[in-house]
Amino acid sequence: MSLFQSPSLEVVKQTLHRTFLPDESYVLSLTTLGNYYAASASSPSNQIHLFDKTSLQSVGVLQGHENATTYLRTIHALGTSNREMLLSSGKDGCVVAWDERSGTTSIKMETSGRLRPILCCDASSDGLMVAAGTDLQKEDAFILYWDPRNPVAPLRTHGSTHSDDITAVHFLKHGSSRGSGKVLLSTSSDGLISTSNALEEDEDEAVLHVGNWGCSVSQGGWIQNTRGTRVWAASDMETFSCWSNELEQMSSMDIRGPSLHDHGHSWVTDYLIKGHCTQKAENGLAVFVGSNEGDLALMTGNDISNPAAPWTIHSVWAGGHTGVVRSLHWDEEHGVLVTGGEDSRITTWRIHDPNVSDSQEGDQMDDTMQSESSKLKREWDDTMDISQATVSSRHTGQECLIELRL
Repeated sequence: MSLFQSPSLEVVKQTLHRTFLPDESYVLSLTTLGNYYAASASSPSNQIHLFDKTSLQSVGVLQGHENATTYLRTIHALGTSNREMLLSSGKDGCVVAWDERSGTTSIKMETSGRLRPILCCDASSDGLMVAAGTDLQKEDAFILYWDPRNPVAPLRTHGSTHSDDITAVHFLKHGSSRGSGKVLLSTSSDGLISTSNALEEDEDEAVLHVGNWGCSVSQGGWIQNTRGTRVWAASDMETFSCWSNELEQMSSMDIRGPSLHDHGHSWVTDYLIKGHCTQKAENGLAVFVGSNEGDLALMTGNDISNPAAPWTIHSVWAGGHTGVVRSLHWDEEHGVLVTGGEDSRITTWRIHDPNVSDSQEGDQMDDTMQSESSKLKREWDDTMDISQATVSSRHTGQECLIELRL
């Protein structure tokens, strides 16, 4: 597999803003909520911090979960409410929807009976179902489903889909067929990637497809674009894979393999941070990778379903962190990347669309800036300083081949 350097490769060394979590906490999750960015802190804090988007000034703190806040995401509807809100899970066995205006719990969904620590959660696009995955307790790991309009106890519990920690659950969004919004993707340390019908009571009937990667799966998600629906997954061994919508394995690779050494610029991947499904990236998926020094990069695959197809590196962000980057959020609306690390830092950067050509890049940046509020535009522009990498292929419009580290 080859790695190509984008003709418009950016090396970004200037941050927009930076702040720190208190008590030297790791930044475990990042997301956006209205005019705020939200960040979850590691133990012993476990709190969820809210920051103003334009300045990263702290504007509020949510209590979080008693034992550990394990996952944080933004949802656009829940139960009878169509208001955007934060959804979090924790090792206290709860999934919580937060009212950031009052700093209190809006809806709290709990496990029934024995405490089951929860590692991940999601809500369906219509907001009428919440799913969560637990860690392994004795011999059981569970997928739990709630109707948030009746959150006292789970609607149903499935305990045989996985046999180890459930590391991710994601509802299919914007599916083309009726009922597709209740299809749940789950990944697990048992090596399995599964899709289930969340409306089915009988677990044997609920499981739609299963893929066995044969290694501990740490994260995964849907890929939806003009080519259809697929699935990506990452392992604890820094391997990356792509699967069909029926979970037939299409590719598998070591994400640390490709390296960049060209025109004074170098990049070597140490770990995968996150995959981000977006129409702004080739093949519908942006893959963010990091170095142990605290830098990060954005790569896309020309055809991630083909293990021999090349990848392209588009941007490198350097100097913003001093350790491993644990979380990030791409705020596509404002063209901002938010990163958080083991150094307790939360940093914002300018990011451009990876599928924009050199001739289009300036025009699109202008359009993006014009669409932002005047406050966002004024403050972000004042701090934007992007160092553009110069490559020999820039004037030819061709991509140059970068060596592969074996």
